[in-house]
Amino acid sequence: MINDFYEYISPRPEEEKMRLEVVDRIKGVIHDLWPSAEVQVFGSFSTGLYLPTSDIDLVVFGKWETLPLWTLEEALRKRNVADENSIKVLDKATVPIIKLTDSFTEVKVDISFNVKSGVKAARLIKEFKEKYPVLPYLVLVLKQFLLQRDLNEVFTGGIGSYSLFLMAVSFLQLHYREDVCNPNINIGVLLIEFFELYGRHFNYLKTGIRIKDGGCYVAKDEVQKNMMDGYRPSMLYIEDPLQPDNDVGRSSYGAMQVKQAFDYAYVVLSHAVSPIAKHYPNNETESILGRIIRVTQEVDEYREWIRKNWGSPSQNDLPLNRNDVALFESQQLDECNNNVPNDDDDDVVVLPSAPHSKTSSNSSSPSPSLRSSPSSSPLSPSSTTSTSTSSDAVSPAETHTALKYCISAFFSVALEVS
Repeated sequence: MINDFYEYISPRPEEEKMRLEVVDRIKGVIHDLWPSAEVQVFGSFSTGLYLPTSDIDLVVFGKWETLPLWTLEEALRKRNVADENSIKVLDKATVPIIKLTDSFTEVKVDISFNVKSGVKAARLIKEFKEKYPVLPYLVLVLKQFLLQRDLNEVFTGGIGSYSLFLMAVSFLQLHYREDVCNPNINIGVLLIEFFELYGRHFNYLKTGIRIKDGGCYVAKDEVQKNMMDGYRPSMLYIEDPLQPDNDVGRSSYGAMQVKQAFDYAYVVLSHAVSPIAKHYPNNETESILGRIIRVTQEVDEYREWIRKNWGSPSQNDLPLNRNDVALFESQQLDECNNNVPNDDDDDVVVLPSAPHSKTSSNSSSPSPSLRSSPSSSPLSPSSTTSTSTSSDAVSPAETHTALKYCISAFFSVALEVS
């Protein structure tokens, strides 16, 4: 099922064509203002790891005494490139940017000035994609998982694409299996183990992530010794492999919400692949991955619109959702933006509802989890409140024990059946 989801959600030629037109429109405005300026694409659009609704990252290189954020904002507005109500100038951000939504395609765009790190990061990501063929599969599933829960925007405290990618790289670098570079490795098992690591065992209080030189975990106490007075590593400390003094996760103040969401996914998927899963009422009708990830009908309709306007005539004769990926309406999410089970799905684990703040027009973030308990071990189990289960469901500890013996073979068979 992960392969099916990856094939469905991966960028299509017509989507790339549409996005290139958006880039060209913005480039036209920029070059009219500054003919010698250079515009480059970076981020997920340049690496191919973007979702249908992902934004486009652009950087403008040129010579200015002060960054011309407002000048470009005014020009984009006057030329009707940006939706009137969407364009914003974030001049107080760590990296000042212009955020806008293209008035025709509704594609979101972030524009920065003279920032070289993004372009270098895109090259690094492409190198790791070659080393670990499984990375695109993991990353797109994880990006959709976070997007569904409004935990994918650094601007609102979530985990950005670069941070998520580095977490996945670190997970593979330090994995006990020697075949993580093998393109035929069981992706389902890796996904569960990723959720287990960052949802249960990783000690966010004391441990940071380092990718450089093959990867390792770093003690935050040691990192802090090399920082300026008054500064300390963030909750999700990820050392930038391109700029070691840059903490990539410093703005992800909602890292504990992400941790709770990962823990939820681990519990749900562990139950789904355990021996008792065959007794679940929805076992025959719902895929394993579909228990934590769905694609909304609105997204599917948007992709259909793109195909009709930018696709070739031969593409328009084919159904877009050829792999029968489950689609659902937005109201089928609970208050934590997890999939709502059917009335008879008594054994599906669901996070308890809690007070929350809106981060978008149609979804909300999960409630904050309890903090990890301090420990001297870089990977000590965290003392979090366990998610609620039905009386018929096994406990996470029992599931974990069974999982160690049967997860790989069972998941392989289950994915083929799904």
